[in-house]
Amino acid sequence: MATRRGSGIDSPLITRSIPRLIELAAEFAAVGTAQIPGTDQLPADHFGPHLATSIVQAVTVVARSIAEESPIEADDVVAIVTPVIELAVEERIPLALVTRGYFAGMRRVWQEVTEQAASEDIDDLALISARYLDLLEHTITAMAGTYVDLAHPVRCGERDARRELSAALLHGRPVDELTVRADVTLCDEYDLLSIQVLDEGGRTPPAAELLARRRARLARELVDDLAGSSALYTFDGRAGFALLPPTSSADGTRYHEFASELTGRLEQPVVIVELHNVPRADLADATADISELAELARGIGRPAGSYTLDDLMLEYQLTRPGPARDRLASRITPLYAHPHLFEALRAHIRFGWNRKHAAAAVHLHPNSFSYRLRRVADLTGFDPTDPHDSRILAAALTVHELTTTPETSGAANPQ
Repeated sequence: MATRRGSGIDSPLITRSIPRLIELAAEFAAVGTAQIPGTDQLPADHFGPHLATSIVQAVTVVARSIAEESPIEADDVVAIVTPVIELAVEERIPLALVTRGYFAGMRRVWQEVTEQAASEDIDDLALISARYLDLLEHTITAMAGTYVDLAHPVRCGERDARRELSAALLHGRPVDELTVRADVTLCDEYDLLSIQVLDEGGRTPPAAELLARRRARLARELVDDLAGSSALYTFDGRAGFALLPPTSSADGTRYHEFASELTGRLEQPVVIVELHNVPRADLADATADISELAELARGIGRPAGSYTLDDLMLEYQLTRPGPARDRLASRITPLYAHPHLFEALRAHIRFGWNRKHAAAAVHLHPNSFSYRLRRVADLTGFDPTDPHDSRILAAALTVHELTTTPETSGAANPQ
């Protein structure tokens, strides 16, 4: 007597296929996202985890439908589709591309199912096919409807109004109408943050734009977690500002931790400059000041983190225009023709007179390093090993590196 094969959820094809489909969810997601230009230059977690989760959920819905011998419910599919469509709308990916990517992934899913099937599985394959078509029907309907709902201008109006309100505050423009549109209660004072992503670039425009939108979304989520619905921001994924209600806490690590979390989430170093308790009427002037400080922090190569005026005040003062600054910068003009001496001076200052560490940093024997410092003294008239002269040279080097450009130094620029 022939052995009776299982049917429905217990059939050999289904018991083989479902674990395999769940195992390959990330691969199916990658096939779908590959249909969207530029995604090959994005981090693996840009779309992948969202889509892989939805694929696992869809397989589960199909399996439950077969096990319970009941139709697939449209509401279940909407719940699966909505997070994916929310992400697509956020990234401004056209519905046509979303649909193309979805079908590419689903085609790969079906290929896996058919490869698992043998000739004796024809009845089970027909059952899975019927449920699979139901899933596709509900998914396409849900995708179209959800996309239209989420992309509707009314839904985006409040967010756009908040951006416009932020920009108006930062530039000193009238805000009464925007405050109503954004449904925000303004604070009398704000903590003003400048946010810069130190991105190495090198991506094609489509990938760069997608990545910037992703970073803007992630940063917005973190800002909202930090300060709630009263926070305002103009950060576009590359640079921008945030306006946060001042905290009553005396803990000075709030924005250091925020910068660290942003650096981790955005996967690039993030530099934040902070000004505290800025009166609303003074935001425009403060924006100009913090922009200059942010450029300064970037120019002197500050690593990821959060900085205040106190952290940057020496460099800030050194770069104020005037005859003293110009004369200070001229102290190291004789080194322009000697890049190796510039290198030695930088190392000497960086390592705080530790000759051994400084020499190792420039791959020199300590005696050879000392010889170069003596040459610096001969050419400039300032001895790097003298405490007073060393401070002059450090200040001159700072001014030079912050104010010298290829146009002003020409071929003599040692950098």
